[in-house]
Amino acid sequence: MKTALITGATSGIGLATAITLAENGFSLVLCGRNTQKLNELEKELGDLVPVTTLSFDVRDQVAVNKAIASLTNEPFDFIDILINNAGNAHGLDAIDQGSTEDWDAMLDINVKGLLYVSKAIIPQMRDAGRGHIINIGSTAGKEVYPKGNVYCGSKHAVDAITTGMRLDLNPYGIRVGAVNPGLVETNFSKVRFKGDTNRADQVYKGYMPLQPEDVADAILFAITRPPHVNIADLTMMCTAQASSTIVKKEI
Repeated sequence: MKTALITGATSGIGLATAITLAENGFSLVLCGRNTQKLNELEKELGDLVPVTTLSFDVRDQVAVNKAIASLTNEPFDFIDILINNAGNAHGLDAIDQGSTEDWDAMLDINVKGLLYVSKAIIPQMRDAGRGHIINIGSTAGKEVYPKGNVYCGSKHAVDAITTGMRLDLNPYGIRVGAVNPGLVETNFSKVRFKGDTNRADQVYKGYMPLQPEDVADAILFAITRPPHVNIADLTMMCTAQASSTIVKKEI
């Protein structure tokens, strides 16, 4: 039984991935900031597989290191698969009107948080000569759309870091890849629009967007390939989406 650590596991893609992996026999280390939700997940999924939880903010390197270091008991003492899912979009403003607080949040969570968690886990993979890292990117890391500036920049950074990881960790037999979804119906837009539910709902009206479970299925596919196969870069969109700015809506 392999052990997977998932950041941002209490909602959206992370939650769907936790459920999918539990149903497919992976031990789980579920990470997030919502302690109550983590406890609920541990009870719910613990009937299927071994589950433990870690409550920390990926932006806090000290907290990240302390949490990862606490994983000393089997089957959680070695992380076979790291799924760097934690990420957020804050605001949708032109570059001259953007909030520096929003910029900091996106860069700290989407880029630095991914790096902090990876740095805490990679040494054990390196020493063992095995491991698998999946970074959750975005189509925003492949193209830039109006008012996406810093968010797109953060996801372009994830794209580049993923490639850099794959190059640097190749000598140690560690597989590194990315799953890059387009429009996924989660609380993503609600966060981006600061809780404006009406505005967030408009993003997904008139077409069938990807569901978190669709992305979870892609992640499962990537991590269950034979040892000689690495899904290095997988981009997925709903059928209605052709690009970040072209979506066929039935309205």
